[in-house]
Amino acid sequence: MTVEYSLTDAEHLPYVMHGLLQVHRESGGDTGFEERLAEAAAEPGWTAAIGYENGEAVGYCHGFSLAADTDWWSGLIVPLPEYVTWETGRRTAVLDEIAVREAWRGTGVAAQLHEVWLSLRPEERVTLLVDSAAGGGALQSACEAWGYRRVADRRESRESTVYTTMIRPVRRP
Repeated sequence: MTVEYSLTDAEHLPYVMHGLLQVHRESGGDTGFEERLAEAAAEPGWTAAIGYENGEAVGYCHGFSLAADTDWWSGLIVPLPEYVTWETGRRTAVLDEIAVREAWRGTGVAAQLHEVWLSLRPEERVTLLVDSAAGGGALQSACEAWGYRRVADRRESRESTVYTTMIRPVRRP
């Protein structure tokens, strides 16, 4: 199995959209992905890392920069101090989503996609949300293995799901 990785930006999203949709569908994704992806790609600094094998997309991850006026840190069950939540537009990247087709799971493709995506991020840190119950906690454990640490919990206004907010430096020492 030889997976090749590439990076793309919002300008080139139309050229890779078909592959991202295929991966999303096969990895059990929900409806509305194309619209959510377009919204994410409209955010400043949006980029995606895509893994290909024999020209076929096998996984992706994507994210963007948090704007200075972001509401990302609202909705926390216990608010964080301002020194954690202040943003400049260049301080924090958001890993919005990562997905890998079933045949490539457990092969290290997700971790490699993550590292490729981070490789060109200019921010000092990266944050993500994890459904704390997903996979019996396995997803959160995987993020911890990649260096993320829990900083808070949050609940979306109309959902009962509690999400764990995690942060790690973009470049690990």
